[in-house]
Amino acid sequence: MRSDTAMFRKMTIALALLVAGCGTKPTANDADPALWVVKDADTTIYLFGTVHMLKPGLSWFDDGVKAAFDKSDQLVLELVMPPESEMQALVGEMGTDPAGPPLPEQIGAAEASKLRAALTGLGMAADALDHAEPWLAATLLSALPLRQLGYDDKDGAEQVLSAAATAAGKPIAGLETAREQLSLFDTLPAPAQRALLIDTIDDLPKAGAQIDEMVAAWRKGDADALAKLMNADLDRAPELDQALLVNRNRNWAGWIEKRMAQPGTVFVAVGAGHLAGGDSVQAQLAKRGLKAERVNY
Repeated sequence: MRSDTAMFRKMTIALALLVAGCGTKPTANDADPALWVVKDADTTIYLFGTVHMLKPGLSWFDDGVKAAFDKSDQLVLELVMPPESEMQALVGEMGTDPAGPPLPEQIGAAEASKLRAALTGLGMAADALDHAEPWLAATLLSALPLRQLGYDDKDGAEQVLSAAATAAGKPIAGLETAREQLSLFDTLPAPAQRALLIDTIDDLPKAGAQIDEMVAAWRKGDADALAKLMNADLDRAPELDQALLVNRNRNWAGWIEKRMAQPGTVFVAVGAGHLAGGDSVQAQLAKRGLKAERVNY
């Protein structure tokens, strides 16, 4: 489970319709997601926006993306996933509250009824999330229907890139730790957590259409459309916007600025929503005097 799951993987995405220069006609499974580059005399950093859950068979790790990856000495992701047992322990520690009031009591009778119906509809026990904190319930609920539609983390960009880096002997680093990512949600005020869960429950019937629309924009490299689709919910939730998008983009731009002082080539892959919109990583880089240019391929 990734902490920044489908509210952004309602996402967890970004990119423009660019046909590879070979002249062949794109297939139904062809994708040309957007790619940016920041460089100086001896340092090149590629910026690639990922979708954390994808269906199998989509051809995106080729053409310009693959060429940039092959040139890179290192892969940098939002997070290098810890071992499953460690991640489960973290989720249990930070995302559950056995001593607190059951989750249905925290969100009201009407939403509690929707929650239980959603869980049974997804093949889970109606009380499966009774001791989950609202943020954890929201992230789990946002991902489960996507899995039923054929979307899966194992086909997502991070796992594909990680496997390729491992096979090529490229080191892999993370911009954040698992605890840091989970803390982004865990430290949200209780009202914001409950609002996130209620919005997630209410949006469940639309989850499939939403992710399909976002992946379609990602496939075409339409970063502007993707920004509108992925970040619309955050516009209604300023606390989430600041914690999950703006602050992290600022931090990552700072990391890139420091990394530019070292020679080499780095492939940075983060959720595509972070590379789109007015508070994007590219916008934060521009404030630091660094220009991210779109790679045409």
